[in-house]
Amino acid sequence: MFVFGLAVVFKLVSIQFMQGDKYKALASERVVKNVIIPANRGNVYSVKGNLLATSVPKYDIRFDAITPSSKTFEKYIKPLSDSLSKYSGKPSSYFQNDIRKARALQNRYYLIARNVGYSEYIRLRNFPMLELGAFKGGLIVEQTTKREHPMGGIAQRTIGYERIDENGNVTRPGIDGAFGVKYLRGVDGQRKKQQIGKGQWKPLNDANEIDPKNGYDVYTTIDVNIQDIAHHALLEQLEKYKADHGCVVVMETKTGEIRAISNLGRNSEGLYYERLNYALGESHEVGSTFKLMALTAGIEDKVIDTSDVVDTEKGIIWFYGKPVRDSHHGGYGKITVSKAFEVSSNTGIVRAIDKAYGKTPSKFVDRLYAMNLQNDLQLPIIGEPKPVIPDPRIKNGRWSGIALQWMAYGYGVSFTPLQTLTFYNAIANGGEMVKPQFLREVREFDEVIVPFKKEVINKQICSKETIAKVQKLLKNVVDKKHGTGHRLYSENFSMAGKTGTCQKDYANKDKLSYISSFAGYFPAENPKYSCIVVIHEPDKSVGYYGADVSGPVFKKIAQKIFTDTPIVDEVKSLKVRIASVDNEYNNFYKTAQSHKTIMPNVVGLPAMDALALLENMQVKVKVKLEGNGIIKKQSIEQNIKLKNNQIVVLTAS
Repeated sequence: MFVFGLAVVFKLVSIQFMQGDKYKALASERVVKNVIIPANRGNVYSVKGNLLATSVPKYDIRFDAITPSSKTFEKYIKPLSDSLSKYSGKPSSYFQNDIRKARALQNRYYLIARNVGYSEYIRLRNFPMLELGAFKGGLIVEQTTKREHPMGGIAQRTIGYERIDENGNVTRPGIDGAFGVKYLRGVDGQRKKQQIGKGQWKPLNDANEIDPKNGYDVYTTIDVNIQDIAHHALLEQLEKYKADHGCVVVMETKTGEIRAISNLGRNSEGLYYERLNYALGESHEVGSTFKLMALTAGIEDKVIDTSDVVDTEKGIIWFYGKPVRDSHHGGYGKITVSKAFEVSSNTGIVRAIDKAYGKTPSKFVDRLYAMNLQNDLQLPIIGEPKPVIPDPRIKNGRWSGIALQWMAYGYGVSFTPLQTLTFYNAIANGGEMVKPQFLREVREFDEVIVPFKKEVINKQICSKETIAKVQKLLKNVVDKKHGTGHRLYSENFSMAGKTGTCQKDYANKDKLSYISSFAGYFPAENPKYSCIVVIHEPDKSVGYYGADVSGPVFKKIAQKIFTDTPIVDEVKSLKVRIASVDNEYNNFYKTAQSHKTIMPNVVGLPAMDALALLENMQVKVKVKLEGNGIIKKQSIEQNIKLKNNQIVVLTAS
């Protein structure tokens, strides 16, 4: 026993003096640790400063019932319970009993409030006893950050996010994902916490060991007004034609800045939401919109002219036993290349390309390469596939005996909608191909950290003469009585573009469906914007031609933009007075004056329009977005007199 006792003493001395530091460190690691405090991600703004994505702090407020001394606890228990009663509506006695019970049970993690905003957090931490802080008052504050999109589902996929699943895999789509690591994420902080049992941790100090540094703010090129127009125009058409999915992109011609991008897909319940970034990431055969590329190549090589005559041969011609058909039964007879483009004659365009390049197909491919059609756009947003162009000189280059003819009217080639739009934008831009831009600048408060400028892909994709000819072709598609886009014609503003109707899954007749598209720009004479609309798998019983399905979306966007933001402001004479205009203005003025204090009816209006109307009346407005952005309910009924500083709540669904 004496020897055993000596051994125990020796071991205790050994642990205390020889291994003491080791075990103290181990014990400290188990009860105290540095906890990461995530930095707030920077905000994402529109080109005009509208908030598109922001990090909102949320707080859980807890109480360590053991920390306050008996004197402090007894002094503040009733005032604290009274304050909590006013905050929650529960009786003060309820909180007195519950908090005393927590102290008796040595509860060091008593929940007072969960997931509250910053203003409520400030209010709660100033309650009696809690205002004494962590060491004297037992206050425990846990902060989390939630990413919110004030515009709701509009452009949410393009704005993007960063998510980490339970396995640590990171998903970063859109602008937020593309620029999150470099600009938006910020630098995390650290705070020491002590374990208080059952996996619960309490901050050791009121202050952080390392304060987090918030990320920079990113200003995009998105225009909220144009984005709203594009989103709802696309949504309306998808619902009408019961389509599977679709996208719209609106680009500023000169700079390449993306003013709107909407991607909507249908879920199992038949509702549409931002499921995938189709405009940037979905490559497909483009159909007749490629006819512009084909004819531009032929005209630039001087092997095709718009006045050349081609024989459509009753609407069907054959190559290696495979037919090329026109949608118009019986064809168009002998017509010019210009006419073939206007009516989108497959046989006419194929005949022209076959005659020009049938013996030298590599020359045709080389011209496409010279116009940068083989390259992706090197976009910062991940997911862009490379274009597909068959090449007879490349092994396994998808070339066949009918590849040239099929390429002429958009089969065998594959592009994303944004890649197609970039070419159309170059035509609108006089031949200068610019890279699509999603960012305007990166800021820290009011200081510009990184400016983003226009990037030119190709200074001149073809000659000015060729540009002028194909611009005329695109204008005729809409202007001419028999052009495929003639129903889009408007006397009030001009447009130019090309319809496209492409078969999808044509190898299996049971799965045969269509891709309807329209690409173009407006105004036709001095283009301000280019735009592409692509809709996949519209219900064939309702309609599937590009002019019927996608064309009206293009027109609605162009018309709305042109109406809301006139392209040209020209005043010929300040003295000119038109009776009808004066009368219309007087009626509007009378209505505006009468609605200064009277609530108008905004039910049925798009949320953006209702918001603009009420804010112009100097009314405070809150919008609850629960759906596609159409106002379904207003908190103040029509014709009710508004009070000073009254808040009107609009519900959109």
